Amino acid sequence: MSINRVNISGNLTRDPELRMTGGGTQILSFGVAVNDRRRNPQSGEWEDYPNFVDCVVFGARAEPLSRFLAKGSKVAIEGKLRYSSWETKEGQKRSKLEVIVDEVEFLSSRSGAAPVQQPGPAFSAPAAAPQQSYAQPVQTPPSTDVYDEDIPF
Repeated sequence: MSINRVNISGNLTRDPELRMTGGGTQILSFGVAVNDRRRNPQSGEWEDYPNFVDCVVFGARAEPLSRFLAKGSKVAIEGKLRYSSWETKEGQKRSKLEVIVDEVEFLSSRSGAAPVQQPGPAFSAPAAAPQQSYAQPVQTPPSTDVYDEDIPF
């Protein structure tokens, strides 16, 4: 048995890019920076080392989600890993590992005030919040009680 699940939290490294396939499927791509803490062997001090993770959202969730995300947004992502490899026109072999996003939790608002969370069937939502369909206009997400101090890194 194997399990392909990943949970990360960090800040968006760039504004999301929304595009569409020839068949009409929406694709939202963005990057998330996730820090790893390690002790520097020379100085003995703890240092943050960034990891840059490419994330992709497919389908009807992509466009509404693109309206809430921006460079610097703090998010928690849940999804699965996908490995891709290809050969360039010059014959070079390339590969990448990316997260196919299932759920996004907003840990900061656009104004930088209270943290927020996007309701909807594909995203985590507070138990008391009503679910909404993306066929309806997207409303401002409700606030939650998650603060930077609650995150263990």
